[in-house]
Amino acid sequence: MKYVIVIPDGAADEPQASLGGKTPFEAARTPNMDRVAAMGVVARACHTPKELPAGSEIGNLSLLGYNPFENFTGRAPMEAAAQGIKLGPTDWAVRCNLVTIVDQVMRDFTADHITTEDATGLLKTAQERIGSDPKWRGAIEFVPGVSYRNLLLWRGEKLPAPFSNETRARPPHDITDQSVIEEYPRGPGSDVLCDVMSASVGVFRDHPVNVARKAAGKGVATNVWLWGLGQAPRLRAFTEEYGPRGAMITAVDLLRGIAALVGWDRIEVAGATGYLDTDYAAKGRAGVDALDKYDIVCVHVEASDEASHEGRCDEKVKAIEEVDRHVVGPLLDAIQSHGDWRIMISPDHPTFLRTKVHTHGNVPVAMAGTGIKPDEFTTYGDTNAARSKLIFDEGWNVMPWFIGKH
Repeated sequence: MKYVIVIPDGAADEPQASLGGKTPFEAARTPNMDRVAAMGVVARACHTPKELPAGSEIGNLSLLGYNPFENFTGRAPMEAAAQGIKLGPTDWAVRCNLVTIVDQVMRDFTADHITTEDATGLLKTAQERIGSDPKWRGAIEFVPGVSYRNLLLWRGEKLPAPFSNETRARPPHDITDQSVIEEYPRGPGSDVLCDVMSASVGVFRDHPVNVARKAAGKGVATNVWLWGLGQAPRLRAFTEEYGPRGAMITAVDLLRGIAALVGWDRIEVAGATGYLDTDYAAKGRAGVDALDKYDIVCVHVEASDEASHEGRCDEKVKAIEEVDRHVVGPLLDAIQSHGDWRIMISPDHPTFLRTKVHTHGNVPVAMAGTGIKPDEFTTYGDTNAARSKLIFDEGWNVMPWFIGKH
């Protein structure tokens, strides 16, 4: 059996007045997603339990069949895994965004989509000036990632970490255009996180990178924002849990990290950016090629989520259409030549254009292929999913159903 999973991140949404009362999925032209729905079933699933953050870290763990109540330890450790960083039993990883805060308002959680080169330059200086402070005893390490998405590591062997599972830190993309005064970290060790964030303001203020960006008319990174902290998770290999040998195609470190933790290979695609300008067609081609080697191929596309965070309805609809045309279509055509097959389309969580943040709630799921008896639905979308009798209140139960182990 060959399997394909397509994840249009954050694509689920509520009806939009600007779309005539339709959701972005329903307004978009999605003939290939509709083909999957007509050939198989439409369901609804909740991958983000209300007791946990409504983020991609929870949603994608659940989507891939891992109960987040049992397996989630924090977002940053997953991203550390993507970079091959080993966390010891006393180490912590912390997500380290470069952001733009003006008058205590989160103006841009991406620092104007800062380049990786610029981010690396800023973090190098942060390491020299903050990381070298004797009070940290060499325990903290700034690790550049991609663009605004970076990490801070705390090595517990050098200095016991002050954090615990009760430490809370808000994702910056959840407070876009809002005051941050009440949003700074809270709980054990939060004073340390706030101290590092505050110190970065002075490091970045007149940094040559920011001076050059400002001269070029670009936004600047005013400071780091620390969140998503946690310790190393221990996930059972996907082959042990479900059987098929998998590969992940994504431009986002979080998904790369989850793939590494569950034993999937990661396929890097030139032109995949994790943003609206990503090369959808290249991702689709890479997925088709991967079917020759792997039992299960997962293609994750971040663009729809990014459009949601920016409140850009037209771009969200466009991103969904691009996924349909360049990813779902080619993969649906290709997989049927491999004998027995199944395909699933599912976002990880809703991201509402109205609020610009990740949201708890159901997402529409379409599954088709060998052994799946078609239901009454002939089109994919949020409304049909809400009407479906196939319901997964615990979203991590979708995977065993899809794989055929239910």
